[in-house]
Amino acid sequence: MTVRWDRRWRLQVYSTEDDRVGHRSAADALLEAAREDGLAGATVWRASEGYGRSGVLHTSRFPDAARGLPLVVEIVDAAEKVSAFLSVVADLAPGALTTIEAVQLARHHAGNPPLDDVAPRA
Repeated sequence: MTVRWDRRWRLQVYSTEDDRVGHRSAADALLEAAREDGLAGATVWRASEGYGRSGVLHTSRFPDAARGLPLVVEIVDAAEKVSAFLSVVADLAPGALTTIEAVQLARHHAGNPPLDDVAPRA
């Protein structure tokens, strides 16, 4: 088995369960927009606790009070596709903390197409 290394960008958008776009969560809206725009992959991570600039701790330790838990939308793709998606992030999650970093992908399975060759959904 050979390992193929690909350089990509990872975009992370930090929000909470309470952040909305209309009647949908901002995380769901970002996930759907990423899929529609043909980005290679996206994941929504739900944290068990955390706090933001307000300093208010949001936790799942007390189920009756578990509101506004932190969410992270993580997207990995080519630099130009991530860069182009930033305007969508600005529209759907204004004010959200957003980070971008270069990552190295290890492709272990022979026969997998490079991410650039993955066709967007119609």
